[in-house]
Amino acid sequence: MGLFLKPIMWLGVIAAGSGCFVHSLVHAQTATERPHVLMIAVDDLNCALGCYGNKIAQTQHLDRLAREGICFQNAYNQIPLCNPSRVSLLTGLRPDRTEVFDLSRHFREHRPETVTLPQAFQRAGYRTHRVGKVFHYAVPAAIGTDGLDDPPSWHGVTNPIGRDKTDEARVVNAEPGRPISAALSWLAADGRDEEQTDGRIATEAIKLLESAGEQPLFLAVGFFRPHTPYVAPKRYFDLYPLETMRLPYAPPDDRDDIPVAAFAHNNPIPHYGLPPTVLLQATQAYYACVSFIDAQVGRLLEALDRLELSERTIVVFWSDHGYHLGEHLGIWQKRTLFEPAARAPLMIRAPGLSGRGNCRRVVEFIDIYPTLLELAGLDPIQGLDGRSLKPLLQQPNRDWADIAVTQILRPADDRLPEPVMGCSIRTARYRYTTWGNGKHGEELYDHHTDPGEFSNLAVDPDPAATRVIHRLKNLLAERASGQLPSQAFDPQGL
Repeated sequence: MGLFLKPIMWLGVIAAGSGCFVHSLVHAQTATERPHVLMIAVDDLNCALGCYGNKIAQTQHLDRLAREGICFQNAYNQIPLCNPSRVSLLTGLRPDRTEVFDLSRHFREHRPETVTLPQAFQRAGYRTHRVGKVFHYAVPAAIGTDGLDDPPSWHGVTNPIGRDKTDEARVVNAEPGRPISAALSWLAADGRDEEQTDGRIATEAIKLLESAGEQPLFLAVGFFRPHTPYVAPKRYFDLYPLETMRLPYAPPDDRDDIPVAAFAHNNPIPHYGLPPTVLLQATQAYYACVSFIDAQVGRLLEALDRLELSERTIVVFWSDHGYHLGEHLGIWQKRTLFEPAARAPLMIRAPGLSGRGNCRRVVEFIDIYPTLLELAGLDPIQGLDGRSLKPLLQQPNRDWADIAVTQILRPADDRLPEPVMGCSIRTARYRYTTWGNGKHGEELYDHHTDPGEFSNLAVDPDPAATRVIHRLKNLLAERASGQLPSQAFDPQGL
């Protein structure tokens, strides 16, 4: 079955008959009655946004989108790594079913007949177009190319390339032994927004909106920042003076109760061994990119208003996963199962369902696929792992089965003698994580009393923690095996 499959079989590798799903798309509306869909994807953006309570971020346009739609405060990706996360979201399937756990594998190697989210809209009469990074790209190497795209998903593609590519030699690399794609690296760029790749992406997307006719359009717009290298025009750096930057707090003994497997193999030394002055520069650069991307989203929203398309367009905004900026005494970037990497922004604005405010129910990124189908009036596709969020768009505080599962694969290295799958379940109150089915450690955090995940209750658990761990282990197995919790799910304190 392969090296990585054995440790994760219990996590829901399912053989369903011949392995193919039966897809049904009965057109409930005529094509001209259906809304357009603008799907905005961002790379490596955590919840450093004003609408998520961040007091530093200057993100007026995304804050506007949050006010006008629904801002999901507790949305979780299925795997905090670019390629597998995007594949999971765009196929509506968990990583164990796509068998994509790394940055290089294409999902059609294992599931050639999969109908992706944009393909489902194609079949319903939509014109589908991609601008920028939606499926995976190597950043910055693949900017301007098709990357690891899925050609059947699109009628048309546009791959803008900006001066950030020609200016790569000017990028400051704080870790010269690592490529700028993986290192803490940045550039306060010269020139205008529109000269950068992400600025050109917004420009090309606006042209497509301007040419939208009566045929409904599914337009996927993928921005590359704030992925490293953190590149944005200088004026965005000026929004965040270095003296106002801070590193996250953690108690001095924070790492003492955390399993070795919980730390990503590509971040083996706290803070990469870099001094605080450099780390604060990296933090400034990250926030500069956040505001730069916010401005590009603002251009898209303003174009919808100008073209009088806002009332006919579903807007969904998401980041492929969260991102660390030094939490837990020195974790940076992604590939962990802690809250900053597993949680990521998700906002949806839909005609007739606007201005409902924050939703604090726990949701998953695999829910986006069935949600968009229902919002557009398309019949559901059988076999997806998620569920439509339309009930929460209608009533954000309604009863909901608050469960999300996130996983990550650790390769064998000098810390781990074998590949280890980490699996984490998040409920309204707790996060429980198991590494290699417990062989390489367990974690339990109570977010009611410990939102920073500083105290691992799975180390010498008391009777109450033991009961919680037992229940969450069972829920994790059920959820990952494909059993969707009913809306009558009783969390009983979870």
